[in-house]
Amino acid sequence: MIALIKGDITKVETDAIVNAANSSLLGGGGVDGAIHRAGGPEILEECKKIVAKQGRCEVGEAVITTAGNLPSQNVIHTVGPIWSGGSKGEPEKLASCYINSLKLAGENNCRSIAFPNISTGVYGYPKKAAAEVAVKAVSEFLSETTLMEKVMFVCFDEENEQFIRQELEKAGKI
Repeated sequence: MIALIKGDITKVETDAIVNAANSSLLGGGGVDGAIHRAGGPEILEECKKIVAKQGRCEVGEAVITTAGNLPSQNVIHTVGPIWSGGSKGEPEKLASCYINSLKLAGENNCRSIAFPNISTGVYGYPKKAAAEVAVKAVSEFLSETTLMEKVMFVCFDEENEQFIRQELEKAGKI
């Protein structure tokens, strides 16, 4: 099942929420900063341990931590691509964010997951194009597995919500 919510991802009760992180995993602006602030220092401490063990998180990859003070159980941190016009593999890298987050959720027995609009903030990915990639990647993943019971797209702003809704309607998902 796919759901669309307009609101604050830090308030969503689910097995995992996805953080649109930067490669340092040390917090930042936008949804990344909001998740770190709401979740508390426990998330940052786990991120520091991950970085010490494996180094930075590459674009399209994902790692998992506790959710600290958030109502979800886990935070999956993924690094979206910075928009450079679309000819540097941005669509494939963005799709990898969604797919790798879903795989990691499944590997950690998460049956529900909430996604923000990855890369559409300061990374400059056009919102309509990002919605197309997000819905397609999630739909294709769900067609190949029964691991995930519920996927939520949580849109903070009306424009992202409108584009995700249009793509979900086109795909016959809502």
